[in-house]
Amino acid sequence: MARTRYAALAAAVALTAVTGCGAADMTRQASPYAAAEGSRTVTLSVQSWVGAQANVAVAQYLLEHELGYRVDTVQIDEVPAWDALSQGRVDAILEDWGHPDQEKRYIDDKGTIERGGDLGVTGHIGWFVPTYFAEQHPDVTDWKNLNKYAEAFRTAESGGKGQLMDGSPSYVTNDKALVDSLGLDYQVVFAGSEAAQITQIKQFAKEQKPFLTYWYKPQWLFEKVPMTEVKLPAYKEGCDADPEKVACAYPHTPLQKFFNARFAEGGGDAAAFLKRFRWTTDMQNDVALMIAEQKLSPQEAAGRWVKDNESTWRAWLPS
Repeated sequence: MARTRYAALAAAVALTAVTGCGAADMTRQASPYAAAEGSRTVTLSVQSWVGAQANVAVAQYLLEHELGYRVDTVQIDEVPAWDALSQGRVDAILEDWGHPDQEKRYIDDKGTIERGGDLGVTGHIGWFVPTYFAEQHPDVTDWKNLNKYAEAFRTAESGGKGQLMDGSPSYVTNDKALVDSLGLDYQVVFAGSEAAQITQIKQFAKEQKPFLTYWYKPQWLFEKVPMTEVKLPAYKEGCDADPEKVACAYPHTPLQKFFNARFAEGGGDAAAFLKRFRWTTDMQNDVALMIAEQKLSPQEAAGRWVKDNESTWRAWLPS
């Protein structure tokens, strides 16, 4: 899935210390036992969107309750997480949306990281409008008609243009390039964090106001605020190679796991389990919804999911 990393996917809610992709790099908090051969401790990197938190919550629950490990979790921004993984400050990243430059550096060139296989979830970033607005104005779902609706999407923050709402400034997105390349009368406005973006979307929906936002699937918020994707120019391999001139849609990306190379080889049952860990979009959304909307703690949500899905997770355990 060659592409520029454009997603720090958004989603989340105020969740203890792991909230918002804009969080500071916390690699120094990594467990001293990470990547230690024979250790019964596993250190997992936690990305700040709620789907990634759901992955880690279920993996942690099963590692602790079924395999007898102590699990440490560390919140790290996306690119610094690769550095921490290479250096053994964390053992595994369970959801990555595609960093080909990091893969080349650490897998192909240095050999300090190994691929851990598919997570089983396919991610997709795009531009979305609320379905209630799309039903009233069906042509808004074609990017060629967006300028027609720029005034409807204008806000106090968008400087007289239509607003395209993104999450945190720390996200790597193609949106500014897309606006320029497609000649759109829009301003990218950052909500500041994932939690702030969700709050804003919910407020717009409550008032039945139009909005245009960068968003992604899978995401639990679609259950609460139905949204319809705007069709951008079709994605073709390499169309996003120059980040300053992107003029195409975001691709659909099978999400991947990555392990520290020493952990992959010497991590015992924990490494074997994480290699087998693979679930569906619906499963991830079930746990994410419990965390984000029902306000369960990640471990409470994981425990509830584990109780109801034994036939799935039993297959992940080492023989």
